[in-house]
Amino acid sequence: MKKAIISVYNKEGIFELAKFLSENNFEIFSTGGTYNYLTSKGLKVKSISEYTGFPEVLEGRVKTLHPRIFAGILADRNKKEHLEDIEKNKINTFELVVVSLYPFIETISKAGVEIEEAIEQIDIGGVSLIRAAAKNFSNVSVLVNNSQYDDYINEFIKTGGKIGLEFNKELAYKAFKYIADYDIAISEYFKSLYSEEKTPDFISLGEYIKLRYGENPHQKGYLIKKDFDKIFEVIHGKEISYNNILDIDSAYSIISEFKDSKPVCAIVKHGNPCGVAESDDLFNAYQSAFATDTISPFGGIVIFNRKLDFKTSFEVDKLFTEILIAPDFDEDALELLRKKKNRRLIKYKFCCLDNFELRKVSGGFLYQEKDNVIFDKDKLNVVTEKQPNSEMITDCEFAFKVVKHTKSNAVVFVKDKKTLGIGGGQPSRIDSTNIAIQKAKQFKLDLKDSIVASDAFFPFADSIIELAKVGVKCIIQPGGSVRDKEVIQAANENNMVMLFTGIRHFKH
Repeated sequence: MKKAIISVYNKEGIFELAKFLSENNFEIFSTGGTYNYLTSKGLKVKSISEYTGFPEVLEGRVKTLHPRIFAGILADRNKKEHLEDIEKNKINTFELVVVSLYPFIETISKAGVEIEEAIEQIDIGGVSLIRAAAKNFSNVSVLVNNSQYDDYINEFIKTGGKIGLEFNKELAYKAFKYIADYDIAISEYFKSLYSEEKTPDFISLGEYIKLRYGENPHQKGYLIKKDFDKIFEVIHGKEISYNNILDIDSAYSIISEFKDSKPVCAIVKHGNPCGVAESDDLFNAYQSAFATDTISPFGGIVIFNRKLDFKTSFEVDKLFTEILIAPDFDEDALELLRKKKNRRLIKYKFCCLDNFELRKVSGGFLYQEKDNVIFDKDKLNVVTEKQPNSEMITDCEFAFKVVKHTKSNAVVFVKDKKTLGIGGGQPSRIDSTNIAIQKAKQFKLDLKDSIVASDAFFPFADSIIELAKVGVKCIIQPGGSVRDKEVIQAANENNMVMLFTGIRHFKH
């Protein structure tokens, strides 16, 4: 039988994984809380203390630190000397290690936490297990997050239990990153104990709260409240982070474009939309938005412009999401969604429109009017021989609202008020165009007769030619290039409609 060690603080999803392992000829070894949890669920699990012959001591501080555990993880199955030592000392070899650490970062994020409480959340044995398993990735798989459980199960099924080296290499990378971030957080905490923290220079701007950390664990982070609480209400889940707030802001900015529309769903990842759709009901809007890109939404944010109902929430619940945002939630939807304790559920109101925005740069600040320009179809300028019909204009409006909130250079494909491909954040517009096309192909979405929006002008005709090849029928863009004539000619030669808005929407 294959052997697995499971020792997790976060129990979410662990029963399903352990059950799968038991059904696939794994012998499971576990520690205190995890052992009690799994056995209470009826699974056959062996106690690590029983296996090592040494009890958990020091109130659980020492559980797994034993040669029979670490030799079984670290043994190189291709070295004769290692195998001889294993056999001579009657040691089991382990093929899988599943560990999640004590919640140190969550603990120190709480107001008024004492140092004694923080110290008790510094994991020792778990970090050692992860490091040992990751070091011996050629023989051992290591899982450090419940989001990896399904990936492991799928890989196990696909390979018939013969987990490949490349898969384990990726797991090892994520494991070392996990413990590195954990150790940095501990280091920064102890640094804060002896170094006086400087009062933030923005204190005069208004009420603020300290976040767990900034973009990365080694950076301090704060949220200046201003009108934040008037717009957003966190009704469930763990504390929101700096990066969460950036994504929440991006999601809110997108959905604000559709506050008076039919039901709309937008999915955001790392500040960029990866799917937006409008439909007659919320369920179809979500399905269409998700269909744009079924990979990127993992760990992302989903926002709606209508109260979230149970049917839609049941579908969204199948996806691992950091945050779900809606104006309100049906009670049965809330009951379902609250079962995942870490996922944040946020209610919002359309209010407090910001007219200006402030950004810090090296040596100063940038201050500008916010891009609150409203799409005006009456100001569109048709520059091609072929004229648009009403359906094209409707999709053009939808596409231009989405491209406005996509990082430059941005190109968005739309058909029937559904995104089909999104390319953004690239050094050139042709790169963004090709990425959007490739994504549509990857997810088997037909671009024929679609609309394309660009946040700024097409500087060359190369993108137009690529768009024609996949069947695009209409392009909406600001215009204003010195090569506009060349670009319009390419559109005419390919029997396409092109509209100029005269409005650029760069987003850096």
